[in-house]
Amino acid sequence: MDQVTVSPKYQVVIPAKVRRSLGIRPGQKVQMIQYEGRIELIPLVPLKKAKGFLRGIDTKVKRERDRDGRSIHSHALFPG
Repeated sequence: MDQVTVSPKYQVVIPAKVRRSLGIRPGQKVQMIQYEGRIELIPLVPLKKAKGFLRGIDTKVKRERDRDGRSIHSHALFPG
């Protein structure tokens, strides 16, 4: 586990090994989450890079009636 030092401006340097393993680049955005006494940094992926990452996923999932895209009440108003 790497240890870093907080600078007088409250900045930290992400160790090179961690940057390389996560593919973090200069200027990249990260989301910071405070959780149970710790700080987590989550690299954000540009939308263009995420395109297609769900390709091939099975979308034919049995859904509960109120989650299938049709409201239970809409059947009474719009039968069929």
